[in-house]
Formats: sequence, C-alpha cells, structure tokens
Amino acid sequence: MLFQEAPPDTTSYMILGYAVFFVISAIYVLSLIVRRRNLEQDLKTLESIEADSRADGTGPGAPSDVGEGSGHQAAQVRYRQKTARKS
Repeated sequence: MLFQEAPPDTTSYMILGYAVFFVISAIYVLSLIVRRRNLEQDLKTLESIEADSRADGTGPGAPSDVGEGSGHQAAQVRYRQKTARKS
C-alpha cells in the first residue's frame, strides 16, 4: 500500500476530446447554414423561372394549344385524340 502509483493524469486528453467535438460541431453547423443559403438561392431562382414562364404563357396554368388547363390535362386530351385517330 505504501508504494501505490497515482492514476495517470488524462486531463489533457479530455480537453483535446472536447476541442475536437466542438470543432466538428461548428463545421456541421456552418455546413447547415451554407446549405440553407443555397436552398434559398435555388428557391429564388425557381420562382423567377416560374414567373418568366407565366409571363411568356408557357408555364403551369397557362392556356395550352389543346384547350384551357394544366399540362397534365392537355396531355390527357392529346392522348385521347391520338387514340381516337387510331381506331
């Protein structure tokens, strides 16, 4: 009992572990911020493209060459016309 060794001092490893954890966490938070900024920029781009296509009359909700309605409805009308010609 007189010659027992003291436990090793691992305080520096603990501090290093916390530092690594906080650095990785900060990088993750920064990547989330950048991703959100890029998504907002993409959303603005898509909104401007949609506004341009509506102004041109080619976007969703614009009158089609087959009749009023969305592109899906116009495609259905074209399909019915095509199948009616075949029979």
